[in-house]
Amino acid sequence: MMFWGGDMGVLGYILMGVSFVLFWGAIITAIILFARSMGAGNRYKDGGPRSGVAENLLAERFARGEIDENEYTARLTVLRRGWGA
Repeated sequence: MMFWGGDMGVLGYILMGVSFVLFWGAIITAIILFARSMGAGNRYKDGGPRSGVAENLLAERFARGEIDENEYTARLTVLRRGWGA
């Protein structure tokens, strides 16, 4: 059914433009979110953000002799318990 002789008017063109932008914005956002969740760069699968980095830093301090074995094992236990919780 056409009103006003088949002309949508200014409001019709504005709504059509806005809906076009929203539709394609939603499609592009969905693709980006899907790609990020499936990507190999997902570092948060191991229980916490960058937990491996903290353990590596602790191991380096132990290797340099900055901390002894008891402190290393105690801190490593705390790190692993904190990421798993």
